Formats: sequence, structure tokens, C-alpha cells
Amino acid sequence: MAAQLIDGRAMASGLRRELAERVRKLAAKGVKPGLGVILAGNNPASRIYVQKKEEACAEVGIQSVHHDLPATSTEKEILKLVERLNADRTVHGILLQLPLPEGVDERKVIDSIAPEKDVDGFTTGNAGRLFTGKKSVTPCTPKGILKLIDSTGVDLKGKHAVVIGRSNIVGKPVALLLLERHATVTICHSRTKDLGEATRQADVLVVAVGKAGLVDQSMVKRGAVVIDVGMNRLPDGRVVGDCNPDVREAAGWLTPVPGGVGPMTVACLMENTVEAFLLAQKALGKVAGKPAEAAERGLHGKD
Repeated sequence: MAAQLIDGRAMASGLRRELAERVRKLAAKGVKPGLGVILAGNNPASRIYVQKKEEACAEVGIQSVHHDLPATSTEKEILKLVERLNADRTVHGILLQLPLPEGVDERKVIDSIAPEKDVDGFTTGNAGRLFTGKKSVTPCTPKGILKLIDSTGVDLKGKHAVVIGRSNIVGKPVALLLLERHATVTICHSRTKDLGEATRQADVLVVAVGKAGLVDQSMVKRGAVVIDVGMNRLPDGRVVGDCNPDVREAAGWLTPVPGGVGPMTVACLMENTVEAFLLAQKALGKVAGKPAEAAERGLHGKD
């Protein structure tokens, strides 16, 4: 029996509608979340990603302010812009679209973002908090992956989860989140010997390496939840994942590419921005003349 597809587009649409209703209630009180977007250079893929994120902002009701910098921008110029956005009280989240221009130290720029405005969860400080189990911003793609897994109804406690990929953006943080949910986690990568032997043990398999067709049916445990994070463009223009299409014949659940993880990543960015906004209002002690706790009840539709 073919795997049940996990519809990331439908889940993301539902999350955006929920957020839009919450933001609408806040807007009626005279406050609104703001996202500062930094795009440096002319990378076509980056422009497409930023456009999708800005469309989501418009749908949810988040005020998005776009800062389009030339490819010749220096590290000092980008850092100065980040500093200005850090100080801007109307900006509650900062989205730094990667990659940055050649010669710019990405880690230095990322770590210049105020931790409370780091809605991607990429700063060293937030990554460290995630590692130590402290409350922190959850990176968007891993957060979306957990929501997709939860939608299957599978309880992660005691399950064997295998993550292929060890990037700081997806592989490592999603492994930590799975550990927090009491799964037994194995991380595989390019140096793993006999990858199939490891993946066939997985009740939950997350594939995030960016290599088309890496995982096929023979490598998947029957009935497993398979989350395909890959986005690979073939010479004929098609976009495919890291899993071969025949994986659907073995898996119990499978995310499609496109239409799986990607839409949830954008929706979780919106959620992180709203959460950053709420935390900022708590720090100020009030929202539109009301205590922060009352504003939070309003955000969740309870006042």
C-alpha cells in the first residue's frame, strides 16, 4: 500500500490562517508584528524565497520591511543595517537571507542579530540554548518538520529516528528536537558506512542532504514516517527531493517535494515572528495600554 502523503501546503495554510486571526486581534488594539528582511546580492533562488516569505507576511498581517542591498555590499555595511534593525522597536524579527556576498563573514553577521529578533534561530546563542534544552527560538525548518511528524499521530517516545544530514540549519537541530521528544536518534552523513543498514532501522527518517534520489525503497523500513527535506532542481527544470519516488511504496507517511517541508518552513517563520513580537511586548510590560499577559490572551483568542 502506498504511503500517505503529508500535505505541507494544507498544514501551512491552516497555520497562516490561525496566525492571521491572532494578528488581526492585535492590530485592532493598535499593535502589529514587524519583520525586517535583508537581501544582499542577486541570487535568483534567494529572491524567490524572500518573495514567498513576504507574501506570507502580507497574508498573516505582519509588517514586512524589505532591505535590498547590492552584491557589492561590504560586511561593515550589512552589520550597520543589522545594528539599526536591532534598535528599531517596530521590527520584532530579522530575516537575513543567505548566502551573503563573497567576502562577508556570514557567522559574524548572523551573530550580530539580537537573539530575541533571531526568528530563524541561527545565532550561536540560540543554537546553544537549544543544545542545552533551554527555551529558545526553534529554527523554522526543524520546527516545521516536527509539526509534520506530529500530524501523522505517531508518538515519538521510544521510536528510532534517523537523520541523514548534519547541517547547523536542519540536521543537528532536528536531531536535538527529536531527542527532546524522547526518540532514540541516529545521525548519518556522507562518511556513514552502509547508509541503508542505518535507515532501515528508522521508524522516522529525516533526509536533508540535497542529493536527488539518495534514498530508495530498499533503504526504508515498511510503514516508516519519511520527511524529505531535499529541494533539488534537475536539468529538465523539475524540482525533486532526496528520496526516490519508489520510497512511497515502503513508507507509511511521506512528505512530497515540492509541497511538504518548504511551505511549513515559511509558516513557522511567521509563527516565530509573532512569538518574537509577543516577547518584545512582554519586555515593554504592556500592549496598547494593557498588561502583556492580557495581550497574550488576546493573541490566542482568549479575551
